Amino acid sequence: MSYRFGEKSGILSALLLILLLSLPSMALAGHGDSKPVKKGIMLAAFGSSMPETKVAFESIEKAVKKAFPGVPVRWSYSSSIIRRILDKEGRVVDSPATAMAKMMDEGFTHVAVQSLHTIPGEEYFGIADTVKGFEGMPKGMKKVTVGKPLLYSDGDMRRTVAAVIANIPKDRKSSDAVVLMGHGTHHGANIYYPASQYYFAQVDPKIFVGTVEGSPTLDDVKKQLKASRTRKVYLMPYMSVAGDHARNDMAGAEPDSWKSELTKAGYTCVPVLKGTAEFPEVVDIWVDHLKVAFDHLGE
Repeated sequence: MSYRFGEKSGILSALLLILLLSLPSMALAGHGDSKPVKKGIMLAAFGSSMPETKVAFESIEKAVKKAFPGVPVRWSYSSSIIRRILDKEGRVVDSPATAMAKMMDEGFTHVAVQSLHTIPGEEYFGIADTVKGFEGMPKGMKKVTVGKPLLYSDGDMRRTVAAVIANIPKDRKSSDAVVLMGHGTHHGANIYYPASQYYFAQVDPKIFVGTVEGSPTLDDVKKQLKASRTRKVYLMPYMSVAGDHARNDMAGAEPDSWKSELTKAGYTCVPVLKGTAEFPEVVDIWVDHLKVAFDHLGE
């Protein structure tokens, strides 16, 4: 069979066009387009340098590994100050960005990040923005999701109230007050603290919420205590761990600690040095948020 020159050049042009069009897909196929799915979990906490808080973080990790058997779990602390302190002690914990970069290098394609913060404040959104930046970058991860912090919905608030009340020392009498110390923030999410006060009051009118760096303040709590006519106060951290704030600002011997201030005001104070992450019912809320984030990873 013979072809005229024009026919031959047309066939060659068509073949050349097909070849050129196939080059991009051939190149992608050789650069990880068929990369196997590898799912992982990253737990992101503010962090603590105090050895006493280790039990809280261990309880969270144990619960997560039980809920997600076989899924690799990594940790990160968002506080650079705490990371530096730990580094000097030879205990290295990565920042959220470093932890994600390492997971990317390990070949993770889908990562669910769970915030271990109490409210959706500046720390939470900072972490969320950081980890989402790894989604879709060249040679990066295909999907990154972020689990909600402890307090986010009406259901979260009610479950947290029930969990905290269930873990108040059993020897507390109905006439005794309970003061919860939250961190507080200048971020708009501080509204979760006065909201918590509302939710607690619906169940137990002698539970009061205050904050170290936001509102309500200790002065607000003092007014409520005076009106309650109680003489004994249980002091509990409304934070994931009983770290520096709980051990010093709340229960410390310094004249300006909450314990000292309330003792001077005539109250008998009983500090309870357990963070909310030591309460199984609270950890369950974080795990449930993680389940939602993990489900949203897809395939």
